[in-house]
Amino acid sequence: MKVLFIGGSGNISTACSRLAAERGIDLCVYNRGRRKADLPRSVHQITGDFGNPIEMSKELAGSSFDVVVNFIVFDPAQASQDIKMFSGHVKQYVFISTATVYQKPPRHYVITEDTPLGNPFWEYAQKKIAVENMLMKAQRELGFPVTIVRPSFTYGDQFIPTPVSTDYTPAARLKKGLPLVVHGDGTSLWVMTHASDFAKGLIGLLGNEGAIGEGVHITSDEVLTWNQIHELIGKALGVVPKLVHIPSEFIARINPRIGAGLLGDKAYSTVFDNSKIKRLVPDFSCAVSFEQGIARTIAYLEAHPEAQKTEADAATEEILRVWRLAMKG
Repeated sequence: MKVLFIGGSGNISTACSRLAAERGIDLCVYNRGRRKADLPRSVHQITGDFGNPIEMSKELAGSSFDVVVNFIVFDPAQASQDIKMFSGHVKQYVFISTATVYQKPPRHYVITEDTPLGNPFWEYAQKKIAVENMLMKAQRELGFPVTIVRPSFTYGDQFIPTPVSTDYTPAARLKKGLPLVVHGDGTSLWVMTHASDFAKGLIGLLGNEGAIGEGVHITSDEVLTWNQIHELIGKALGVVPKLVHIPSEFIARINPRIGAGLLGDKAYSTVFDNSKIKRLVPDFSCAVSFEQGIARTIAYLEAHPEAQKTEADAATEEILRVWRLAMKG
């Protein structure tokens, strides 16, 4: 099976590229080459601008693929480009969407693929919904062979997943004895998925005729509270974290960017029913617990100082500063 990954070197896609190569898939990765990824030698890599359809067509001229997976479509204009480029030329097109498309606030904390879509809080999710609608319309009217995949807060080597930051900031603050911000009272439920586990589900969907015209989420079955998630990050560092609980709405007023991800996603208890991915990919299972996965992430970051970005530290401090003032008043 010949497969094209558009992207292929990001947080989720690197693990998918490695597993595809491991399973003998003839894989080509097309991206801008801005991010270095340690991919197997068997992976053919093409550097180009996926935002320029003329350049992309030239770079891929003479190549044919059974499956195309696009990890980096974020708006309808990009989706339209892919429909024109790949319609009639591939057996399956996989769009990497997001589980944030599901209805917010949710009617029920257990999410299935039948849960309605709708997110009034987050533009990122709204654009993904628009892309999903466009692709499904193309499937119905043109026979475009789309499969929609929805990950949720999937992390890997360089990704410490917290609602306030996704870089090294939590580790840096914990090592200095500084507090972390946790939204609400920290008892709402959440699911973290390691990228290597997500990859098993995705690769199992490639070339899977039962997945054509379907949307499916791929997540772990392990359910944790946000307090437990932060405590396990601290455990990986050998530190007992100091947690400051702040209402999500208050955080959103101080920092609308972070607030969009809270009110549009992480502020609500969310548990995923993974029956569909297990039905489509019978051997799918998640083997990496969050305790194991975050320990691997921390170990990688400690060994690679160049990856220790702390861009979210200033935002964390500002949220804490305003909260302290509010509490004094």
